[in-house]
Amino acid sequence: MDVQSLIIFLVIGAVAGWLAGLIMKGRGFGLLGNIIVGIIGAVVGGFLFGTLGLAAGGLIGSIGTATVGAVVLLFLIGLIKKA
Repeated sequence: MDVQSLIIFLVIGAVAGWLAGLIMKGRGFGLLGNIIVGIIGAVVGGFLFGTLGLAAGGLIGSIGTATVGAVVLLFLIGLIKKA
């Protein structure tokens, strides 16, 4: 992975984590936390979309997939915190 791909990956993770924090009403974790949630969310979203047979391409599709995964991740974290 070259530097440009790494930067794009981190930006997608940050945007997805930030959007997920907004969607989940302020459950974000700051810039670094949002990047981590977005990156893990991208993996979760990719798995979910792959399981459902949905494919998303391009930058917008990648952000959408990562955001959906990050929302699911934040929802699960919220359930665990309540327990």
